[in-house]
Amino acid sequence: MSPRTPHFVSLLLALVALPLVSAVAPKPAHDWVAMFNGKDLSGWKSNEETPGSFRVEDGAIKVADGRAHLFYVGPDGAAEFVNFEFKARVKHMPKANSGIYIHTTYQEKGWPAQGYECQVNSTLHGDPRKTGGLYAVADVRDTAPVADGVWFDYVVRVQGRRIVIEIDGKVTTDWTEPADWDPAKTLTNMPGRRLSSGTFALQAHDPDSIVYYKDLFVRRLP
Repeated sequence: MSPRTPHFVSLLLALVALPLVSAVAPKPAHDWVAMFNGKDLSGWKSNEETPGSFRVEDGAIKVADGRAHLFYVGPDGAAEFVNFEFKARVKHMPKANSGIYIHTTYQEKGWPAQGYECQVNSTLHGDPRKTGGLYAVADVRDTAPVADGVWFDYVVRVQGRRIVIEIDGKVTTDWTEPADWDPAKTLTNMPGRRLSSGTFALQAHDPDSIVYYKDLFVRRLP
Protein backbone atom coordinates (compact mmCIF):
# COMPACT_ATOMS: atom_id res chain seq x y z
CA MET A 1 0.00 0.00 0.00
CA SER A 2 1.41 3.41 -0.94
CA PRO A 3 1.99 5.77 2.03
CA ARG A 4 0.02 8.36 0.05
CA THR A 5 -3.24 6.38 0.10
CA PRO A 6 -6.18 8.05 1.89
CA HIS A 7 -6.41 5.14 4.36
CA PHE A 8 -2.79 5.58 5.50
CA VAL A 9 -3.20 9.36 5.86
CA SER A 10 -6.38 8.98 7.94
CA LEU A 11 -4.71 6.45 10.23
CA LEU A 12 -1.70 8.71 10.71
CA LEU A 13 -3.87 11.70 11.61
CA ALA A 14 -5.81 9.62 14.13
CA LEU A 15 -2.62 8.48 15.85
CA VAL A 16 -1.29 12.03 16.03
CA ALA A 17 -4.54 13.35 17.53
CA LEU A 18 -4.84 10.65 20.19
CA PRO A 19 -2.45 12.18 22.76
CA LEU A 20 -4.14 15.55 22.35
CA VAL A 21 -7.51 14.08 23.31
CA SER A 22 -6.01 12.38 26.37
CA ALA A 23 -4.33 15.61 27.47
CA VAL A 24 -7.58 17.57 27.69
CA ALA A 25 -9.77 14.82 29.15
CA PRO A 26 -11.06 15.74 32.64
CA LYS A 27 -9.51 13.97 35.59
CA PRO A 28 -11.91 11.48 37.16
CA ALA A 29 -12.95 11.73 40.81
CA HIS A 30 -11.06 9.55 43.24
CA ASP A 31 -12.59 6.41 44.66
CA TRP A 32 -14.60 6.52 47.87
CA VAL A 33 -12.51 6.02 51.02
CA ALA A 34 -14.06 4.67 54.23
CA MET A 35 -13.45 7.05 57.15
CA PHE A 36 -14.85 4.77 59.89
CA ASN A 37 -14.39 1.02 60.30
CA GLY A 38 -17.49 0.48 62.44
CA LYS A 39 -15.42 -0.97 65.29
CA ASP A 40 -13.28 1.77 66.84
CA LEU A 41 -12.18 5.38 66.33
CA SER A 42 -9.04 4.60 64.32
CA GLY A 43 -8.25 7.58 62.07
CA TRP A 44 -10.05 10.02 64.39
CA LYS A 45 -8.79 12.22 67.24
CA SER A 46 -10.97 13.66 69.99
CA ASN A 47 -9.89 16.82 71.75
CA GLU A 48 -11.43 15.33 74.94
CA GLU A 49 -12.79 18.70 76.04
CA THR A 50 -15.52 16.57 77.60
CA PRO A 51 -13.97 13.10 78.01
CA GLY A 52 -16.00 10.20 76.64
CA SER A 53 -18.18 12.23 74.30
CA PHE A 54 -17.40 9.87 71.39
CA ARG A 55 -17.71 6.09 71.45
CA VAL A 56 -18.63 3.29 69.09
CA GLU A 57 -22.00 1.65 69.68
CA ASP A 58 -23.64 -0.93 67.39
CA GLY A 59 -21.40 -0.02 64.46
CA ALA A 60 -21.95 3.74 64.75
CA ILE A 61 -20.17 6.69 66.35
CA LYS A 62 -22.32 7.83 69.26
CA VAL A 63 -21.92 11.54 69.98
CA ALA A 64 -23.20 12.53 73.40
CA ASP A 65 -22.47 14.31 76.71
CA GLY A 66 -20.81 17.75 76.80
CA ARG A 67 -18.95 19.83 74.24
CA ALA A 68 -16.08 18.17 72.41
CA HIS A 69 -14.98 17.63 68.80
CA LEU A 70 -13.78 14.52 66.99
CA PHE A 71 -11.38 15.32 64.15
CA TYR A 72 -10.68 13.06 61.18
CA VAL A 73 -6.92 12.61 60.89
CA GLY A 74 -6.89 9.62 58.52
CA PRO A 75 -4.59 6.60 58.60
CA ASP A 76 -1.45 8.76 58.36
CA GLY A 77 -2.57 11.39 60.88
CA ALA A 78 -2.43 14.20 58.31
CA ALA A 79 -5.77 14.13 56.47
CA GLU A 80 -6.40 17.25 54.40
CA PHE A 81 -8.94 18.02 51.68
CA VAL A 82 -9.76 20.84 49.27
CA ASN A 83 -12.40 19.66 46.78
CA PHE A 84 -14.32 16.62 48.00
CA GLU A 85 -17.60 14.78 48.38
CA PHE A 86 -18.49 13.49 51.85
CA LYS A 87 -21.36 11.21 52.77
CA ALA A 88 -22.63 9.64 55.98
CA ARG A 89 -25.68 8.09 57.57
CA VAL A 90 -26.88 10.20 60.49
CA LYS A 91 -29.55 9.85 63.18
CA HIS A 92 -30.37 12.59 65.64
CA MET A 93 -32.43 11.98 68.73
CA PRO A 94 -34.86 14.44 70.36
CA LYS A 95 -33.17 17.66 71.54
CA ALA A 96 -30.00 16.77 69.62
CA ASN A 97 -27.55 19.34 68.31
CA SER A 98 -24.35 18.51 66.44
CA GLY A 99 -22.48 19.44 63.30
CA ILE A 100 -20.08 18.30 60.61
CA TYR A 101 -17.18 20.72 60.23
CA ILE A 102 -15.39 20.98 56.89
CA HIS A 103 -12.05 22.58 56.00
CA THR A 104 -11.24 22.68 59.71
CA THR A 105 -8.20 21.79 61.80
CA TYR A 106 -7.59 20.19 65.18
CA GLN A 107 -7.86 22.39 68.25
CA GLU A 108 -7.78 21.54 71.94
CA LYS A 109 -11.02 23.24 73.01
CA GLY A 110 -13.82 25.54 71.95
CA TRP A 111 -15.92 25.64 68.81
CA PRO A 112 -13.66 25.01 65.78
CA ALA A 113 -12.39 28.37 64.56
CA GLN A 114 -11.52 27.29 61.02
CA GLY A 115 -13.93 26.16 58.29
CA TYR A 116 -17.68 25.83 58.02
CA GLU A 117 -20.20 23.87 60.09
CA CYS A 118 -22.81 21.79 58.30
CA GLN A 119 -25.62 21.75 60.82
CA VAL A 120 -27.11 18.64 62.45
CA ASN A 121 -29.97 19.77 64.68
CA SER A 122 -33.14 17.92 65.56
CA THR A 123 -36.73 19.02 65.40
CA LEU A 124 -36.99 19.57 69.17
CA HIS A 125 -33.78 21.47 69.90
CA GLY A 126 -34.27 25.14 70.67
CA ASP A 127 -31.74 26.42 68.12
CA PRO A 128 -33.75 27.50 65.04
CA ARG A 129 -30.85 26.55 62.72
CA LYS A 130 -31.69 23.00 61.64
CA THR A 131 -30.21 19.99 59.84
CA GLY A 132 -28.97 20.60 56.31
CA GLY A 133 -27.93 24.22 56.69
CA LEU A 134 -24.54 25.91 56.63
CA TYR A 135 -24.45 27.31 60.14
CA ALA A 136 -24.96 31.10 60.32
CA VAL A 137 -24.17 31.41 56.59
CA ALA A 138 -27.01 29.66 54.73
CA ASP A 139 -29.36 28.30 57.38
CA VAL A 140 -32.27 25.89 57.23
CA ARG A 141 -34.60 27.66 59.62
CA ASP A 142 -37.07 26.38 62.23
CA THR A 143 -37.99 22.97 60.79
CA ALA A 144 -35.59 20.08 60.24
CA PRO A 145 -36.03 18.25 56.90
CA VAL A 146 -35.91 14.85 58.68
CA ALA A 147 -37.50 13.42 61.82
CA ASP A 148 -35.77 12.43 65.02
CA GLY A 149 -34.87 8.80 65.61
CA VAL A 150 -34.47 7.76 61.94
CA TRP A 151 -31.36 7.25 59.82
CA PHE A 152 -30.90 9.65 56.91
CA ASP A 153 -28.27 10.37 54.26
CA TYR A 154 -26.11 13.46 54.71
CA VAL A 155 -23.97 14.57 51.74
CA VAL A 156 -21.59 17.53 51.57
CA ARG A 157 -19.88 18.51 48.32
CA VAL A 158 -17.22 21.22 48.01
CA GLN A 159 -15.79 22.21 44.64
CA GLY A 160 -14.11 25.53 44.10
CA ARG A 161 -16.10 28.11 46.08
CA ARG A 162 -19.36 26.15 45.98
CA ILE A 163 -20.78 24.16 48.94
CA VAL A 164 -23.77 21.86 48.39
CA ILE A 165 -25.54 19.95 51.17
CA GLU A 166 -28.06 17.20 50.46
CA ILE A 167 -30.34 15.45 52.95
CA ASP A 168 -31.84 12.18 51.71
CA GLY A 169 -31.05 13.20 48.14
CA LYS A 170 -32.68 16.65 48.39
CA VAL A 171 -30.54 19.79 48.17
CA THR A 172 -31.03 21.85 51.32
CA THR A 173 -28.11 24.26 50.81
CA ASP A 174 -26.39 25.44 47.63
CA TRP A 175 -24.11 28.35 48.47
CA THR A 176 -21.14 29.86 46.70
CA GLU A 177 -18.59 31.78 48.74
CA PRO A 178 -18.25 35.28 47.23
CA ALA A 179 -14.84 36.25 45.87
CA ASP A 180 -14.73 39.15 48.36
CA TRP A 181 -16.03 37.07 51.30
CA ASP A 182 -14.89 38.52 54.65
CA PRO A 183 -16.45 36.56 57.53
CA ALA A 184 -14.89 38.92 60.07
CA LYS A 185 -17.20 41.63 58.74
CA THR A 186 -20.19 39.44 57.85
CA LEU A 187 -20.48 37.05 60.83
CA THR A 188 -20.30 37.53 64.59
CA ASN A 189 -17.20 35.97 66.17
CA MET A 190 -16.58 33.64 63.20
CA PRO A 191 -13.59 35.10 61.31
CA GLY A 192 -12.40 31.66 60.17
CA ARG A 193 -15.57 30.75 58.27
CA ARG A 194 -14.01 30.45 54.83
CA LEU A 195 -12.96 27.79 52.33
CA SER A 196 -9.29 26.92 52.22
CA SER A 197 -8.30 23.33 53.02
CA GLY A 198 -8.53 21.08 56.04
CA THR A 199 -10.27 18.09 57.50
CA PHE A 200 -13.60 17.09 59.05
CA ALA A 201 -14.83 17.18 62.64
CA LEU A 202 -17.94 15.85 64.37
CA GLN A 203 -19.40 17.99 67.12
CA ALA A 204 -20.64 16.97 70.55
CA HIS A 205 -22.68 19.97 71.65
CA ASP A 206 -24.27 19.60 75.06
CA PRO A 207 -25.31 17.01 77.71
CA ASP A 208 -28.86 16.61 76.33
CA SER A 209 -27.71 15.89 72.77
CA ILE A 210 -27.35 12.39 71.25
CA VAL A 211 -26.45 11.91 67.58
CA TYR A 212 -25.22 8.81 65.71
CA TYR A 213 -22.96 8.69 62.64
CA LYS A 214 -22.08 5.67 60.50
CA ASP A 215 -21.06 4.73 56.94
CA LEU A 216 -18.80 7.77 56.64
CA PHE A 217 -17.03 8.05 53.26
CA VAL A 218 -15.08 10.72 51.41
CA ARG A 219 -13.66 11.06 47.91
CA ARG A 220 -11.49 13.78 46.48
CA LEU A 221 -12.78 15.78 43.53
CA PRO A 222 -10.68 17.50 40.87
